[in-house]
Amino acid sequence: MSLETTIFTFKISVPFEEWAKGFDSPDVDALHKANAVTPLYRGVTKDDPQSVVVVHQAEEGVAKAMFEGARAPIEAGGHIWDSTVITSYLSE
Repeated sequence: MSLETTIFTFKISVPFEEWAKGFDSPDVDALHKANAVTPLYRGVTKDDPQSVVVVHQAEEGVAKAMFEGARAPIEAGGHIWDSTVITSYLSE
């Protein structure tokens, strides 16, 4: 399998600081480790405090599968599910 960098862009329904606390929590860290997903970056758009980007790296397909399998807790953290755009890049 190839190493894949996956970029998730989406809207949030809570302040970025609140959303980031959840993303940086021990539970989410454990989820990332259990799935061998490395979060590389997370940030908020300079001009839109509701627009967020998250960049993950993992084996091909893993980050997207992890995301799709954790809908309820992701939404509970303020992530607006239907706003998500996922773009993936392979390094071969």
